[in-house]
Amino acid sequence: MTSRRYGSGPSGAGKQPLPFARAVWPDGWRYVSGQVASENGEIVGGGIIAHSRRAIEKMTAILHEAGYGIEDVVRVGVFLDDPRDSWSFNAVYAECFGENSPARAAG
Repeated sequence: MTSRRYGSGPSGAGKQPLPFARAVWPDGWRYVSGQVASENGEIVGGGIIAHSRRAIEKMTAILHEAGYGIEDVVRVGVFLDDPRDSWSFNAVYAECFGENSPARAAG
């Protein structure tokens, strides 16, 4: 398997480096690491809608830096702390991905 890492590892709280790549490209596939709703290493305020938008914005930025767009996404994994947030998350997901939304696993 040929694999290429993209970008340096992200920073966590206190700007400490986190021990994983932002994305990897093995054998023609592109995998972007999970994104949390943070800014400068700190979680943003605003609840599930703001958190969902920020996480998707961060994922999209990584894709754009590598020459890809949100239309290239084929699968998304989502982890919600509270299942009652599903409706709000789904609204943001639909807004960001449009009618051609990718496959999704949510838990």
